[in-house]
Amino acid sequence: MVPQYSGLPIALYALTATAFGIGTTEFVIMGLLLEVGRDLEVSISAAGLLITGYALGVVVGAPLLTALTAGLPRKQLLLGLTALFTFGNLCCAIAPDYWMLMSARIMTAFAHGAFFGVGAVVATSLVQKEKQATAIAVMFTGATLANILGVPLGTYIGQAFGWRATFWAVTGIAIVAFIATALLVPETKQESRQGVRAELGALKRKQVWLGLAMTILGYGGVFTAFTYIAPILTRVTGFAETSVGPLLILFGAGLILGNLVGGRLADRRLMPTVVGSLGFLAIVLAFLSIAQHQTILMAVAVFLLGAAAFGTVPPLQMRVLKSAEGAPSLASAANIAAFNVGNAGGAALGGFVIESFLGLHALGWVAALVTLSGLAVALWSWRLDRLTRPAAASCMART
Repeated sequence: MVPQYSGLPIALYALTATAFGIGTTEFVIMGLLLEVGRDLEVSISAAGLLITGYALGVVVGAPLLTALTAGLPRKQLLLGLTALFTFGNLCCAIAPDYWMLMSARIMTAFAHGAFFGVGAVVATSLVQKEKQATAIAVMFTGATLANILGVPLGTYIGQAFGWRATFWAVTGIAIVAFIATALLVPETKQESRQGVRAELGALKRKQVWLGLAMTILGYGGVFTAFTYIAPILTRVTGFAETSVGPLLILFGAGLILGNLVGGRLADRRLMPTVVGSLGFLAIVLAFLSIAQHQTILMAVAVFLLGAAAFGTVPPLQMRVLKSAEGAPSLASAANIAAFNVGNAGGAALGGFVIESFLGLHALGWVAALVTLSGLAVALWSWRLDRLTRPAAASCMART
């Protein structure tokens, strides 16, 4: 019998632990840019490129590393990726100069993208079919907890004991996660032994590409606005700078709630949840533009934005997995890359809007339009599903 906790295999929580470490190392650098810049004698803008480099590493590394390792058993691949992540953080902790730190960050980013892609496949293999989206949500809870606990704690450690101490701490978390994965995660029944050709074959399916487009556009709306949430809160709403931290904790609480609810709803009815979650996200982003002029409404909007943003993650990831059934690992990793493309594209679009005549006040409306374009793709994809089902049923009836 597989050990369980709260009705789910305990192996899922080993994946959650790794996700927590990955989420922490991705975002904690934002709070340590001054310390890194001072220590390595680079400008703040150069230190900021450590964030850009990491994001590009996820986009490139997720599909590339997954494709290159397509023939490996999934548990062994997870262990290898966790080991690479551990080594990358160790290299960050001891990096003697800026370029070594950049290289180490990119190394950990490669592990990040491939781990979430393969980890989602493994998570679904550990549970019954009706709990697969919930399993993905549980794994991604590690990333949401990283935003609430890992990043603030890591920032405190880095500011109190030096930025390298933060990466030593994440290295310790990664070692614990490696041991937990080795002891708790079983060999999955459907090992990915078909090789890179079968995995690439899944990317020829139209519905896989439509799923990736939903992710890029739907989630791109989140970062069109959220990237600039601090200036919105302080310059538009009128919050003090000291209030931004507590409001971001409120956002993080919304992330956890939305992630778990989105997973449960997707297990019941996947495409209605994809469409509903994207529609709700667009409404919340539009509401942001209305709420930003009143402090209480804005606090509510920040919480709702967290819930709506991560409410889309399990259904979007599950949609791509379903569309790539039979060879899901590469498509799953590509969807992780798609989230990061949406993040980067949304941030760039938000910056353009701020510099234009529209200004900071318009970010919510523009972000809502981006997500609505993702909703349009989702509706198109759903319609194709409905058109192909009768044709498939007719073929089966004739045979």
